[in-house]
Amino acid sequence: MFLEKSRVTGNKTIEISGSKSISNRLLILHQLFENILIENLSNSQDTQLLQAALQSNSQTIDIHHAGTAMRFLTSYCAIQEGKTVVITGSERMKNRPIKFLVDALRDLGAEISYLEKEGYPPLKITGKKIQKNSVTIPAHISSQFITSLLLIAAKLENGLEITLNGKITSRPYLEMTLKILRTVGITNHWEGNIIKIDPNIHTEKQSQSIPFVVESDWSSASYFYSLAAISRETINLKSFKPYSLQGDSIIKEIYWKFFGVNTISEGAESRISLLPENYFNFPEIISLNMNDCPDIAQTLCVTATAMNIPFEITGLETLKVKETDRLLALKNELFKIGCIAEITEDSIHSVKFFEPNENISIETYNDHRMAMSFAPFCLIKDLKIENPEVVEKSYPDFWQDFRALTDKTDS
Repeated sequence: MFLEKSRVTGNKTIEISGSKSISNRLLILHQLFENILIENLSNSQDTQLLQAALQSNSQTIDIHHAGTAMRFLTSYCAIQEGKTVVITGSERMKNRPIKFLVDALRDLGAEISYLEKEGYPPLKITGKKIQKNSVTIPAHISSQFITSLLLIAAKLENGLEITLNGKITSRPYLEMTLKILRTVGITNHWEGNIIKIDPNIHTEKQSQSIPFVVESDWSSASYFYSLAAISRETINLKSFKPYSLQGDSIIKEIYWKFFGVNTISEGAESRISLLPENYFNFPEIISLNMNDCPDIAQTLCVTATAMNIPFEITGLETLKVKETDRLLALKNELFKIGCIAEITEDSIHSVKFFEPNENISIETYNDHRMAMSFAPFCLIKDLKIENPEVVEKSYPDFWQDFRALTDKTDS
C-alpha cells in the first residue's frame, strides 16, 4: 500500500472496535460460564479465530498467527474432560515458545504433549478433571500464560493459587483479567507474588445474565495518538471510557508527558479528544520503561523518530517472541525512516537521526503492529507499507479509519 505524504484533517471522529484483549478473555469465560453476554465484541481476526475454535467440534484447531488464542485455548482444552484436540498454527506460531504454560498445566495434572519441537506448538491435549489447586510459574514471561491459567481457575473444583516467580511482566494485563473475573462474580485476591482464585460457587449473581460491554481498544488508539502528536491536529475517538481496564490506556499519560497530547474525556458520549498543546516544550530525550505496555513501544519509537526526539526504551523483553522479533524488526525499519537505533535483549535506543532516502518501503514481517505504527510517518514523507492486510489480526478497519483522518498534501 502506497501512502502519499499526507496531513491530518483536524477534529474528525472515528469509532474503534471493542478491545481484543478484553474480548478474548470474555469469550473463554462465556464458554465456561454461559451467563455472560458480550456486547461490542472485537472484530479482529484474532477474536474471530478464537470464537470459531471455541465453537468447533473438530479434533484439530488451526489458530494461524493468533498467539492469544493458542495460549488461552491450551488451558481451556486441558480441562475439557474426555476430549482430545490438536492445536496448531502458522510456522511463526510453531516457533513461539509455550513451554512455561504447558509445564504449569502439567504440574496441575493436565495431559499435554508436543507433536513436533519440544516446548513449542503444535500441542496434543486430552482434557482431564484437575483437582490440584496450586502452581508456580515464572512471572517474567508473557502475561498471557498467567492469564490463561486465571481464566480457567474458577472452573477447577478447588480453585487455584498461582505463585509468580520473579519480576512480573505486563502487570496491568493481569490486573485487567482479575477485574473482569470480579465483574462476572468470580472472587480473587492478589497479595505479593500470590494470586488466589476461588472455585466457582453458584450464586444468585451467577444465575443471572451478566451483560458486558467491551470498551474500545487502547492499543489501537495509539496510532491516532501518533497522528495527533506529529500533525498537532485534534482527533476524536469513540467509544472510550475515562477509567479503563486496559493497561495500554497509559498511552494517555505517555503522549501527554513526552508529546504534549492532552486527552479530554466526554463521558456522556464515551468520546475522547486528542488535543495537542501548541506551545509544548518537547523533552531532550524520552527515557521510559515500557514493561507494563510493550505493545505500544513501536508506535512511540516511530512518533519520536518523526519528531526527531531521541529515545531509550527498556522493559521490552517480550517483544522478541511476538508475531516477529519486534525489536530487530523495529531497528531495521526505523533505519528506513531516518533513525539509527541499537537494541539489546530488552531495550532499544536511538543513536542518530538522519534524512531518510526516498522510496521508503516498510516491511511488516507478518506483524500487524509494524504496519499500523509506521503508517503515521506518511505525515513526513511518502512511504509504502508492504502486506498491509496484516492489520486484520487486530484492527480490520484500520486503513479505512486512517484514510478518514488524512488527506494527501500538495507538496
